[in-house]
Amino acid sequence: MKKVDFNRLMIYARAFSGYSPEREALLVEASKDIMPRLSEVTEQFYAALHEIPEARPFVEGRLEQLKATHHQWLEGLLQGPCDVKYTEAMYKVGAVHVKVNLPVEFMAGGTCLIQDSFIALVTDIYAAEPARAKSILEAINAALGFSLMVMQESYQASSLAEELEKFLAITGMSRPLFNNLAEAYKS
Repeated sequence: MKKVDFNRLMIYARAFSGYSPEREALLVEASKDIMPRLSEVTEQFYAALHEIPEARPFVEGRLEQLKATHHQWLEGLLQGPCDVKYTEAMYKVGAVHVKVNLPVEFMAGGTCLIQDSFIALVTDIYAAEPARAKSILEAINAALGFSLMVMQESYQASSLAEELEKFLAITGMSRPLFNNLAEAYKS
């Protein structure tokens, strides 16, 4: 299996999400205002998930543990750094989601739920500064988009691995033979 180049993935995801160093710095600076109320985002997220019947089986019996992990992730999202280490961590989160058979659309939908919570929270915190609220929300959106892109890479890698395993099983080809052919084709 191909090794993931997390630096390349970080650069790629930053380009698509618009998560610039300036936006990251803005989130770090705004985190001092947002952190005291950050648990509201996690609580609203899991309350919304509870209302979605298809999501319930993924949280039942583990709600408090998931809330703690979610809150910790949001802290890291706001306080940075969004570097290669963070990229690798988000990729591993995606891999865990793959392992528990979480449908990929749940991650995109979950990101929308989180964005909605942040919109309410940030516009309340910065009610007197709408331009600042807009900039912070754009930065949060970029950070969430970055994280989502990286997590979804895990799904794509897993899907390709599953397809390869199916191909090998159907053809009866061994993995070493496939790897040798793939290497010869590269040349």
